[in-house]
Amino acid sequence: MEIATIGALVGLALVDSTSFGTLGVPVWMLVQPRLRVSAVLTYLGVIALFYWLLGVALLAGAGALVGSDWLGDVIDSGPVLWAQLAVGVALFALSFLFTKKRGEARRARRGDRQTRMQRWTARAVGPDATLGTVTGVALAAGLVEAASMLPYLAAIGLLTASGWGVATGAGVLVGYVVVMTLPALFLLGLRLVAARQAEPVLAKLNGWMQRNKDEMLGWVLGIVGFLLAADAASRLFGDDAAAAGGAAIATAGAAAAQFLG
Repeated sequence: MEIATIGALVGLALVDSTSFGTLGVPVWMLVQPRLRVSAVLTYLGVIALFYWLLGVALLAGAGALVGSDWLGDVIDSGPVLWAQLAVGVALFALSFLFTKKRGEARRARRGDRQTRMQRWTARAVGPDATLGTVTGVALAAGLVEAASMLPYLAAIGLLTASGWGVATGAGVLVGYVVVMTLPALFLLGLRLVAARQAEPVLAKLNGWMQRNKDEMLGWVLGIVGFLLAADAASRLFGDDAAAAGGAAIATAGAAAAQFLG
């Protein structure tokens, strides 16, 4: 296996580990006065299994498609690569629009109303919550985030391009989802071992994530956009030209963001 590909997958998994579904909800569960370890582990296990099953399905479908010679030629064609480059730059530009200030403005317009995800999370940590409820919330979180799971989709793309096959890719995805849950598991361990010291830290982390979730989404869009653009540029112009064009991609993205903003 190529070290560069594994490194990129680890990086994408760590980005995925900071999403609201994989870290925000577990942190919310950890800051409750009564810690329910079984509920936290059930939640993390279900969402990891959901991601893995979805990833294997996507990997199998993508592998079958890429196996077609005509489709491989289409994917490597100039127009498709230019389209990928444009999408990457657009995502990078879009990331600049997800700022803390804009998020605060949206929340001010919404008032005190909770989002759907917040209502579901409240059910998972409520006094009447069962493991079945927690499982349902984990599946709901996975389904909601499936529409915006850009790092995971980028990881599936890397695995497909690597040509390792579905069986090997499924094994790699096990490692991916484990890495994706490590920050939440670390915080759970911290809460169990040093509850008094961990509680104020977790409360601050929970507050920070609630205030900055828009910027976190912006970082995800920016990272994935840059990776897409860099990959397209390397296949269009060669690795040296792609490296030199990294700054140009960033500049173009920032300029587009200013125009859109």
